[in-house]
Amino acid sequence: MRRQSSDGLLRSGATRQRATFLELFLDLVFVFALTRISARLIADFTDAQRGVYAGLGQALLLFLALWAVWSVTVWSTSWLDPEAPVVQTVIVMTLVGSMTMAVAVPNAFGARAALFAITFVTLQIGRVVYFHVAGHGRPDPQQSIRILFWFGLSAPLWVVGGLVNDGTVRAALWTAAVLIDYTGLLLGWPTPRLGAQRLGVQMIAAEHLAERYQQFLLIALGEAIFVIGLAFSGSEFHADQTGGFVLALASTVLLWRIYFHAAGGMLDAAIDRSRNAARLATEMAFAHMVMIAGIVLTGVGFELFITEPLGHLPAVWLIAILGGPALFLAGRSALEYQVFARVSRSRTAGLLALGLLVPVTVHLAPLTAGAAAAVVLLGVVTADTRRSRRQPAETPTPPF
Repeated sequence: MRRQSSDGLLRSGATRQRATFLELFLDLVFVFALTRISARLIADFTDAQRGVYAGLGQALLLFLALWAVWSVTVWSTSWLDPEAPVVQTVIVMTLVGSMTMAVAVPNAFGARAALFAITFVTLQIGRVVYFHVAGHGRPDPQQSIRILFWFGLSAPLWVVGGLVNDGTVRAALWTAAVLIDYTGLLLGWPTPRLGAQRLGVQMIAAEHLAERYQQFLLIALGEAIFVIGLAFSGSEFHADQTGGFVLALASTVLLWRIYFHAAGGMLDAAIDRSRNAARLATEMAFAHMVMIAGIVLTGVGFELFITEPLGHLPAVWLIAILGGPALFLAGRSALEYQVFARVSRSRTAGLLALGLLVPVTVHLAPLTAGAAAAVVLLGVVTADTRRSRRQPAETPTPPF
């Protein structure tokens, strides 16, 4: 039984678990944000004048900032009633702020750095202040203090990083800011005298939280499909490009199958069964963050082998073509452990196979390298299917 709301802000047993239409509306902004990050990465991989490794680092920082905005919002709406007017206003604020950050992404380390950083800080601090004032401190005034304490530590680094003209200094300041933000999120924003946030399973809408993670992963897959369609529609529709298009679509289906097989569809049950629901939900957020980053990077690989399927394969392209699927499998392995307290051998074998393919595929065409990655993903799916046929359906057994 869920905790009953005494002030109209906390979720109650009668509050529906499904995501609201406003929350789904917010997700549309993040579809656009992911496309902007993908576009940055594609330019980094294909433009000889741009540094790939610096571009990867920059894209990662921007992705982590956007993910922090989304994950804090999801955590809040899985604890608070998303139908409450105050909560809905905060979601609208998040939508506007996230869209502003997204449009700044292409030049977020250049002319739009200040816009990105100041919007991020204003959004993160502004919505906490608004919620505290509009909600008259309910349901937990100490939580507002905890979050503001941690945002107060990182905010100067974000703002100064957005205002300086030196890209190296900006990257260093924003890296430090991201580390502070994620440390606070991971630890529950521990604050002197107040300690950390403590939520039990009875205060978390497990079904809602699980559904939101699943929906964002589908958003990432949808963004990969967008990249595939855009790349192929802009091609000459040659046979090799058509082959790359089909291969990319098949690989996307394999990613979907690997995620939702068993663990990906049992997140709510795992949270309900956990002895420490808050910790498990937080770790699930990080596992999904890794998987979604992997999907975005994999989508960049799709673009590369669709547009230049039989051309020269720069070694750095393997970061996307093989590294994207590897990152996805690593995150999926973490999720499997969080749900079942074990990791399937197929996940480990898949990661090992992708690593062993690097010295081989570096001498092949981009399309062949993409096909090799798809074969590894197909092997994981095949192993999962065989195991599920031999063994009865599992029930979640989270490690804590």
